[in-house]
Amino acid sequence: MAETGPQPIIIKKVNKGHGGHHGGAWKIAYADFVTAMMAFFLLLWLLNSVTQEQLEGISNYFAPVTASSSTSGSGDILGGQTITEEGAASSSTSRDAVTVDLPPPKAGTGGEDNTETQSEGEGDGPGDASAEALAKAEQDQFEKAKEELEETIAGIPQMRQLAESLLIDNSTEGLRIQLVDQDGLAMFPSGGADMYLHTKRLLEVVSKVIAKMTNKISISGHTDAVPFVTDNGYSNWELSADRANAARRSLLHFKIPEPRFSHVIGKAATEPLLPDDPKHARNRRLSIVMLRGTGEGNVAKPKKEEDVLPGLGDIKRKQLEQGESSGGITLELEPRFEAQ
Repeated sequence: MAETGPQPIIIKKVNKGHGGHHGGAWKIAYADFVTAMMAFFLLLWLLNSVTQEQLEGISNYFAPVTASSSTSGSGDILGGQTITEEGAASSSTSRDAVTVDLPPPKAGTGGEDNTETQSEGEGDGPGDASAEALAKAEQDQFEKAKEELEETIAGIPQMRQLAESLLIDNSTEGLRIQLVDQDGLAMFPSGGADMYLHTKRLLEVVSKVIAKMTNKISISGHTDAVPFVTDNGYSNWELSADRANAARRSLLHFKIPEPRFSHVIGKAATEPLLPDDPKHARNRRLSIVMLRGTGEGNVAKPKKEEDVLPGLGDIKRKQLEQGESSGGITLELEPRFEAQ
């Protein structure tokens, strides 16, 4: 039997490295990953915040084949301009990397923007500018006349009681001055066209303001809706017309020239001042209108026959053709007016 001596003791030392699990190499990789993600999301945010035109500029900046031919600025690729400016990075040989779907332009207009520009530019000639200036000057004159008339009435103690009988406003026709009846204070006797003395005095004040202007004058008489017919058929129609003519004669007496009167109308009760109460006393009134666009410097454009009577031009041409073909008499439609 062999002798057994003491067995050798073998001690294995294993050097365990902590760099793989507990080291710092992974932190560097993670930091790089986080930085890349942050840069990516920052890029997405920037792309979402800029306009389509700026995106096109950036795309064209990275796409050009040749340098810009612009001689301004530094002469570099952008030629001293920013990438957001139109045409800064344009190139004749490069192709846009971003394709933009734009709405199709309207036929014959060059696009929506051009259409708006054309519509704004239409009629902006010297004639239109002059017409606008005349209209503005006329409106200013109306405002001044209104203020002057109101101040004059307020400054005369005897006229203060008639302040509520005078209505002044700007209508589509022009500056409208109305002499209105009050309860217990009428402008005319009942059923008559001879105005009271205070009505004449009020017209005299109005005439001083009218005389400073050059506009044509329209006068209309109005009554209330109370039926009024005499034995000979004299009604509110004749009464309103007679009262309007009485106002015209008074203005003539106060030195308003005859050619300034455009028309004198009797409207009876067809246009009440108070539609909800057509029999109210304030519906009885005289309306004097300084017609808009008829003052000095405002010349009305002559109307064509087609504007006055639609279709008149076609009828006239057909009659002329029929007359030429049949050898008959042609009809000349030339308006002739004689002063009455």
